Amino acid sequence: MTARLLALLAVLAALLAATTAQAQSAEAAWSGLGLSSGAAVAPSTTITASDGTTVSTAWGTTTGGAGTFAVAAGYNGHVVYNTSAIGGVSPALLLDFDASRFDANNRITIDITLGRSVTGLAFTLADVDRETGSGNTYNRDAVAVYYDTGNGTFVSAAGTSYWTAGSAVSTDTSGWNGTAQSATTSASGNIAFDFGSQTVKRIRIVYNSAAVSGTANPNPQYIALSGLAFDAKGADLSLANAWLTSNPTAGSLATFRLTVSNAANSTDTATSVTVTDTLPSGFTYVSSNGTGSFNAATGVWTVGSLAPGASVTMDITGTVNASAGATLTNTAQITTSDQSDPDSTPGNGATGEDDYASAALTVTGSRVAGTPPVLACAAGTVVFDWSNRAWTTGSTGNSYALDTLGTISFALANQGTWLSSSTYGGQSPVRQNVVNGGLGDYALFEMVNMPSVSAEATTTITLPTALPGAQFRIFDVDYYSGQFADKVTVEGRYNGTTVTPTLTNGVTNYVIGNSAFGDGLSDDGSSDGNVTVTFAQPIDTIVIHYGNHSLAPADPGQQAIALHDLTFCRPSTTLAVTKTSWVLSDPVSGTSNPKAIPGATVRYCILVSNTGSSAATGVTATDPVPSTLTYVAGSITSGSDCAGATTAEDDNAAGSDESDPYGASYASGIVEASAPTLAAGTSVAIRFDATVN
Repeated sequence: MTARLLALLAVLAALLAATTAQAQSAEAAWSGLGLSSGAAVAPSTTITASDGTTVSTAWGTTTGGAGTFAVAAGYNGHVVYNTSAIGGVSPALLLDFDASRFDANNRITIDITLGRSVTGLAFTLADVDRETGSGNTYNRDAVAVYYDTGNGTFVSAAGTSYWTAGSAVSTDTSGWNGTAQSATTSASGNIAFDFGSQTVKRIRIVYNSAAVSGTANPNPQYIALSGLAFDAKGADLSLANAWLTSNPTAGSLATFRLTVSNAANSTDTATSVTVTDTLPSGFTYVSSNGTGSFNAATGVWTVGSLAPGASVTMDITGTVNASAGATLTNTAQITTSDQSDPDSTPGNGATGEDDYASAALTVTGSRVAGTPPVLACAAGTVVFDWSNRAWTTGSTGNSYALDTLGTISFALANQGTWLSSSTYGGQSPVRQNVVNGGLGDYALFEMVNMPSVSAEATTTITLPTALPGAQFRIFDVDYYSGQFADKVTVEGRYNGTTVTPTLTNGVTNYVIGNSAFGDGLSDDGSSDGNVTVTFAQPIDTIVIHYGNHSLAPADPGQQAIALHDLTFCRPSTTLAVTKTSWVLSDPVSGTSNPKAIPGATVRYCILVSNTGSSAATGVTATDPVPSTLTYVAGSITSGSDCAGATTAEDDNAAGSDESDPYGASYASGIVEASAPTLAAGTSVAIRFDATVN
């Protein structure tokens, strides 16, 4: 080693090399001394770690041996601050001396006292080595390290497992000695300390020249001390998640328990703690019981405060709405805490941290085909029947007339490959009746080969208009070990809003929410693989996602489903009208809390809404103005709702204002509103003013 080299050991790099990684640790860097590189460090100093913990140092020298013991030439003191890298780390404190004899009684001792007892303490001593040479041109470092758990007594770290040393360092029962020369850029002279779960309050480092017989005069020598890292102040929270109901059946109640714990060695009480639970599909909330409160709408459990060593629970009970064989997985995560957590970060979604927990159970019972709900249609039904339709083999899009309602369109996309089989009518997609759900009927067949479990084929059905309900079957939703595991998810759209259907299982599949999962094998002509889809709300689009679930291999083999006939409720129009009013002003109070007294001006709004599934045409609403009121000429405005009715209308029933897009007029004491077309789910509003007589 070069005696005049000014060096510093880095906190962070040393810890990365020598400690167990933690999500949140505190760092105490010697840069907190506020010194320039090479400056002497006062015998007593204090820095503050990143979590607010104080780290105080006190150093001194002992000179009770032979020869002299001085500051190494070129240094400003026995302990200096430097920023050059040694052993791969910087910055650090450099401990240096120039002794005229190899005498262990001449030494530097530095005590490091933390403002609190900590766990996870880690630091590095670098360049503990032996400089070789002939005559007096060599030296040999000797280091002893002690730790105090907080009981006031120092214990040697040499005989523990809290350290690892480089190849240039040897150890005995009292400490470490340099046995070979370590280059400035090498870590072979490093001793990395990691006290893990051991609580530490103080560290003592004793540095001297190893005892060597004779009167040789060693070269100046030094070692470097990195900054410290340790578990940060805070609350170490963890979450457990367990089902208390072991064998639920479809329709029964099941309960799971969330448990939040604050580790006993946490420094702080956790405050403002919340847990967010994602209730599984197929589980409908009924009740909850435990510490704090649970909001079923948001899934947030408000825990509040949790002292070190404390645990609290929340039991959540719900109805199992999944068929036998379904797996329900409940997931939860601690999402907020006012304190830092040493090994996790609340709300970050990391499933591998201890503040995230999941629990799964399987619905038991004998599997039978479910009974689909009855499709109730006030205006009757219309059926799209594949027996009466043609499909060009291999085509992925076709359109057809649906009774007198307009055109229904089918568009298919596939992230995998469409397959061809003469058994099933040729190139898929294809209309065939081999896979027929036990009905011997035609259906649109989709045979695919997916490149992965996550890939899917999508069937989008666009309806000619919004229809108030629909029902259809999907055939052959099943499973074959080592080849495929069918998963079908169905959703609807209505004016851009998602509509969720009810799925009814067959014998070889189970249903969770709007998805069906195959777990048994169904024959081509069997009804076992049937899934019935029922929409009890208006829809204008149906989307069917077809792929695999977790039982499938990474590269699934060929698989298929078939889409059977679709039954739709015929559209209907339902109009509703409401009228509201409010006083704008009166002759006494003006606009400040006006009353409906003679001379007051009152504003009225007529709102006509189409709550049906089909557009209404030629809509007209009239409102006779009573003799107790006088209509305010030219006061009519229109819009899609009362708040937005700001489009000016004149009083006559002619002109472009009658179709912009709504019309309005006043004549012979009657206000009239009109809409040439009022689409399903929309409304028209007309506002006007009148004075009280």
